[in-house]
Amino acid sequence: MIRISGFARVQILMDITYLGHSSFKIKTKTATIITDPFDSQMVGLGYPGIEGEIVTVSHKHADHSASGKVSGVKKIVEGPGEYEISSISIIGYQSFHDGKKGEERGKNTIYVIEAEGLRIAHLGDLGHPISDDLASEMGSIDILMVPVGGFYTIGPREATEVCSKIDPYFIIPMHYKVPGMNEKEFAGLEPKETFLKEVGLTVEILPKLLVKKEDIIDNQSTKVIVLEKK
Repeated sequence: MIRISGFARVQILMDITYLGHSSFKIKTKTATIITDPFDSQMVGLGYPGIEGEIVTVSHKHADHSASGKVSGVKKIVEGPGEYEISSISIIGYQSFHDGKKGEERGKNTIYVIEAEGLRIAHLGDLGHPISDDLASEMGSIDILMVPVGGFYTIGPREATEVCSKIDPYFIIPMHYKVPGMNEKEFAGLEPKETFLKEVGLTVEILPKLLVKKEDIIDNQSTKVIVLEKK
């Protein structure tokens, strides 16, 4: 808490927890957002009992669309468009799950979430480079959640290029291979270490990311935040 001219201004923390694969819990002052909840049987990883008022779904595959796993849901956001929910702005941008405009795996939605003065981009299962026009349309991004495992999505090198184009303050890798995953479905994924070596930035490993707008300094260096799965 910082006091200015006799009045107290409370700095609002955003609380980001990694639930595994491409799923995060983003807790704000007004609501909790769950991104891409997954089916445990398909992915091979446990999915915690979780509550959230808002669920975002990047595409309909079971490892990204198990919204029934989340309790207390008031709104499921599925697809491109502009949404205003509980004082949280969410904009969905159409993209594709492959490099052939969806011919192989269909469409994918990128979400830009704005809350507490921060702007988060969740790229879902992005399967191609981001154009200059799309990057410009998305605008400035504070926190970028990017798939890095390849095979079904962009891989380490492409993810590095996307990060460079978007130029966020914090990068959170997702959708990479970890022990215990369903080998039949995800044997082709790269581990996060391949991306961390490729991107060559400072890395910090955290149980969760607690951040407020006031923490961000203009022109600060980009940092990779590896979140431990809850």
